[in-house]
Amino acid sequence: MVTSSESPTHYAHTVDGPADLVIVPGITSHVEHQMQHPAQRRFIERLALSFRVIRFDKRGNGLSDRIPGAPTLEERIDDVRAVLDAVGSSSATLLGESVGGPMCLLFAATYPERTKALILFGTFAKFLAAPDYPYGTTQSTLEWLCNERLEVWGEGIGIDFFAPSWALDHEARRWYGQLERLSATPSNMRALWRLHSEIDVRAVLPTIQAPTLVLHRKDDMVDVRLGEHLAAHIPGAQLVVLPGADHEIAAGDADAVLEAIGAFLTDGRHHSVDDSRALATVLFSDIVDSTARASFLGDRGWTALLDQHDLVIDQSLQEFRGRKVKSTGDGVLALFDGPGRAVRCASAIRHGLRGLGIPTRIGVHAGEVEARWNDVGGLAVHIAKRIESTANTDEVLVSRAVVDLVAGSGIEFEDRGDHDLRGVPGSWRLFSLRSY
Repeated sequence: MVTSSESPTHYAHTVDGPADLVIVPGITSHVEHQMQHPAQRRFIERLALSFRVIRFDKRGNGLSDRIPGAPTLEERIDDVRAVLDAVGSSSATLLGESVGGPMCLLFAATYPERTKALILFGTFAKFLAAPDYPYGTTQSTLEWLCNERLEVWGEGIGIDFFAPSWALDHEARRWYGQLERLSATPSNMRALWRLHSEIDVRAVLPTIQAPTLVLHRKDDMVDVRLGEHLAAHIPGAQLVVLPGADHEIAAGDADAVLEAIGAFLTDGRHHSVDDSRALATVLFSDIVDSTARASFLGDRGWTALLDQHDLVIDQSLQEFRGRKVKSTGDGVLALFDGPGRAVRCASAIRHGLRGLGIPTRIGVHAGEVEARWNDVGGLAVHIAKRIESTANTDEVLVSRAVVDLVAGSGIEFEDRGDHDLRGVPGSWRLFSLRSY
């Protein structure tokens, strides 16, 4: 059992076998019960011949702590990090199954130095279909998952969709029904499906440095074109399409899956991480009309105001795990390893400075940044700065990437439409943070 250093949440996990392989499960999981199925047990035991296999139940699932609602992706990559820390793993290969895939993608982009390789099975970058992403889950299917499907939750009906090759096996159906009941309650599952409907990590894909294998069965209920999309947008990713319709990784021809994983991890690839590049959330703040304000207050008054300003900034960054890169004189450039923390920090800064009568504007953007000595650079930094300069007085303005990555967090935004950002190509959809 693991306890996160950042929260009292407990995560059930098990470790088997020598290089570390973390299995990030799909929407149902129970680390003990899953080993009661012979095919599941054999699959894990085969992996454990070559790896120290680390399995865990995500918070809200299985043996891990139950929580109201559903955890965000940001919280869930904190879970992966907590499990790695608990078992003393500095880096590992991540195997993301189904809805565990977006977690792995976000973790690999945020912590490239801790990700040796990435294996994605039957997964996607975005769950729900969109005009520019027509192969995702339809709204009608989502409603079925959240309603009719949950009326028979725990009866094993899911085996017909997720592991059809086991559907005629009565013992397997009984086992699957129990897995559903042990994984989560129907209300928890409804919250999880609603959360997954908001997932969109497409913007993260080009930033992934780890060698990546995308595995997908041709007739999986998750459209194979979603796997093809992943392979096309992750630099250097390898796509292997296998025959079969099973969404469950250990069902059907599991040996073909194991052979593909073995071939991928022994093909002589070397994982060279550029420590200077990683996915981060960039926050820029600025005091509105600072020149006129400094002139009005005079040197002593302006210095006293900046001291108050800096205290609010520093306290907010400490509370939300932000790293101050530098002070800009009348603002700050800060980095976060999670967009939700960045947005909440921005809200705290706005609230704190407003209470002091200091008008501010803040811009937040998630993207790849480059470390340069004690500074950071890259297009994401420029974009965040341009977003900040576009914001109105006392407004927190964020990019579409931030909105997509905080899905399920309860943070609300107002659509501010498309904007041209000076010096940045293309049109950018921006959103204003609602006060909360």
